[in-house]
Amino acid sequence: MALTTTWKGQLKISLVSFPVRLYTAVGSAKKLALNQLHKQCRSRIHLDTCCPKHGKLARSEITKGYEYEKGKYITIEQEDLEKIKLQSTRTIEVIQFVNQSELDPVYIDAAYYVAPDGPMTQEAFRIVHKAMRKMKKVGIGQITMHNREYLVALKAYQKGFLLIRLHYAQELRNPQAYFEDITDGQVPKDQLQLAEQLLKNKTASFDPLLFKDRYQDSLLEVIKAKIEGIEPSIAVEEESVQVLNLMEALKASVTKSVKMPRMVKKPAARTAERVLKQRKRA
Repeated sequence: MALTTTWKGQLKISLVSFPVRLYTAVGSAKKLALNQLHKQCRSRIHLDTCCPKHGKLARSEITKGYEYEKGKYITIEQEDLEKIKLQSTRTIEVIQFVNQSELDPVYIDAAYYVAPDGPMTQEAFRIVHKAMRKMKKVGIGQITMHNREYLVALKAYQKGFLLIRLHYAQELRNPQAYFEDITDGQVPKDQLQLAEQLLKNKTASFDPLLFKDRYQDSLLEVIKAKIEGIEPSIAVEEESVQVLNLMEALKASVTKSVKMPRMVKKPAARTAERVLKQRKRA
């Protein structure tokens, strides 16, 4: 299978550098996309670019702008953007290393796989990879892609690296505004012990393959039913359980979770396209 390279360049740590390739780690090919249709003829609707004052516009009449006050915009032309284009150095420059535990998940934005660019660079790649894995370190640096500079973390991952694109600190909202109403208080020892036991009983090795996108699967079932001309099954919403007594709820939960239930992997569902093709052949 031909792999699409997102970026090619050098991984640089001080005076050590070697060529690498980046591949997007997350794909959207398996996500079902719904289009807007005309109810009567089922033709796909294409959204037109319209001005509320002048109606439909040609592409040449459209520009970008920034709202600096409510309802007031300053236009930004392509020439303005050209002035701030960053020169791609084609280098992932690792500036420092931190302990893996220091990488706060709130900063994580996107992920890429990093592999050596050619067999001649694998020795240097393996040495740095093994050192980082052994010391449990994550590299922090920057990369220029698509005329923008990104903050990134480099982590040893399986036989290669995982390049994690990070948010800059100024992009994050202040969490204190959301947590300020949470009060400090004493935690009853017996309830804490039950909570710890519940966590222990519910602890198991993480296997992401055991978890499915239930909405995605249900949507696919609806599509299949529509194609086959049958009524799709209706999901029944579970009733929420009201907790009246925390202690009783903890005791019941601990009893219920004495052993982690084994999650059964379901066979992969047929895609809507395959169902449609099979229906046409029939």
